[in-house]
Amino acid sequence: MTDGAAGNDETEEDSDGSGRDDEANGNADHLDDVADGAGCTEIWERLSERREE
Repeated sequence: MTDGAAGNDETEEDSDGSGRDDEANGNADHLDDVADGAGCTEIWERLSERREE
C-alpha cells in the first residue's frame, strides 16, 4: 500500500493536470491561441477551426 501512495506522489509532482508539463516539452504549440482557463468545448472548437483552415 505504501508503494502505491509513493507512485501517486510522483505522478502529482510530474503533472498537476494543467497540461503545463506538455508546454515544458514543447508539445502545446497548437494551444497558443486558446485562452488560459478555457474548457474542453473551447479547446475542441478552436482545434476544429484550425483543422478546417
